[in-house]
Amino acid sequence: MATNAELPLVDISSPDSAAAAKSIRQACVDHGFFYLVNHGIEESFFRQVFKESSKFFSLPLDEKMKLGYKNHRGYTPMFSETLDPASEVKGDLKEGFYIGPAKFSDSQVDANQWPSDEVLPCWRATMEPYYEKMLKLERCINPWHLYDFCTIQVEILRLLTMMGD
Repeated sequence: MATNAELPLVDISSPDSAAAAKSIRQACVDHGFFYLVNHGIEESFFRQVFKESSKFFSLPLDEKMKLGYKNHRGYTPMFSETLDPASEVKGDLKEGFYIGPAKFSDSQVDANQWPSDEVLPCWRATMEPYYEKMLKLERCINPWHLYDFCTIQVEILRLLTMMGD
């Protein structure tokens, strides 16, 4: 398994999208992960996202469970998801928080679950723009534009923390 230093960097600033796609493919085949560079999103914004994410995952379990997973959004506790049920007895060593499009299906109600401003005053103000920036970035690097064939927006962003982080 690759360490942080060994993960490939994929530069998406080049107008040669075929080269970027080839680099992404090779990184996924060789490592399973990669870093995108020159994507235009400021490092200070990522620091804010990590800060808010850390605050959320540091909350007591009962506070996080108020936002328990429903409608493909919200909090999933440690061991509640299993990547490989055939080989895992206890579940994955991670907690997660799922964020999706503000409007889901024909509903005018935001399906996302947000911590109250009293608990995490900057959470929603950070995570909504983060979701939008990641969606824009995905559409920039996805040359197939498969989302053009969808009648509803379905992209889900997962924030994760692993045991020991």
